[in-house]
Amino acid sequence: MQAPLLNVQGEEVGKIELPEKIFGCKPNAQFLHEVATIHEVNQRRWTANTKSKAEVSGSGKKPWKQKHTGRARAGSIRSPLWRHGGIIFGPRANRGARRTMPARKAKEALAQILSDRFSSGAIIFVDKIEVAEPKTKAVAQILKNLKCAGSGLMMILDAANAGLSRASRNIPDLELALAADLNAYGVLRARRLVLTAGALEKLSARWN
Repeated sequence: MQAPLLNVQGEEVGKIELPEKIFGCKPNAQFLHEVATIHEVNQRRWTANTKSKAEVSGSGKKPWKQKHTGRARAGSIRSPLWRHGGIIFGPRANRGARRTMPARKAKEALAQILSDRFSSGAIIFVDKIEVAEPKTKAVAQILKNLKCAGSGLMMILDAANAGLSRASRNIPDLELALAADLNAYGVLRARRLVLTAGALEKLSARWN
């Protein structure tokens, strides 16, 4: 598999070889939905919290003797049956509902969504992206040359670039990502991708 390789001026400078195991997969909508759901569940912050009878304030002394009082048996004023007692089966902040995802499943989902974006022509391959100075207009000009300006754009790099990060932070709907940290959910949210040759090598290394 091959794709055109451009420079930051938008000119084609050659072809780039694409691994079929990353860009030649058949997407499965149900599978991708499951992966996206797991990611969203794990992003949830479990803040609601109730106290059990071991945590509410109150004495542990038996309120009255067991028999011959005419009252129901009681062992603690902190009982969930009493007012100001503990809560039964209430939400717990430390319980959570975090779901795990096998590494193989995460890689398969990433390959499927990358294959889908590639087949729809939503990925642009660039030899490298560099700016002489950290200015917003420099990045804006690069996006204009590549004809990919707009919302939902993700630029995937092989390594962190402080100057490029500073120059692009004022451009709305532009997200910078590292190939080593790329996941299916992030790509799924992006409409178009700009992928450098170095980032492609890093991606390929994850499968090798």
